[in-house]
Amino acid sequence: MANGLGGLIDDQSFDDVYHTTKFLEDVSMLMSVEIGRCEMTVRDVLALKVGSLVEFSKVVGEPMDVIIADRLMARGEVVVVNERYGVRISEVTRPDEKIGDRRE
Repeated sequence: MANGLGGLIDDQSFDDVYHTTKFLEDVSMLMSVEIGRCEMTVRDVLALKVGSLVEFSKVVGEPMDVIIADRLMARGEVVVVNERYGVRISEVTRPDEKIGDRRE
């Protein structure tokens, strides 16, 4: 009995009774890439119009945060693939890292 349940059920019935994580592989999740953040007053937001520029704290070439289901999962660089934007993953983050944090 290799199932760790003290021999209560055999291995074959364990698979029938308990799910594996295999069923999660087809679950859709929202992925976004954050190019930057800034803080603005309501007055500044209301003053935005076509042609307005919003400056972010990140510099060109700095890794972008890859966020999946509201959790920071990786960082990468923006690339162009067949006239569309994409992201090349350059770093997989640790579970304790937060969006906007930077490793030293």
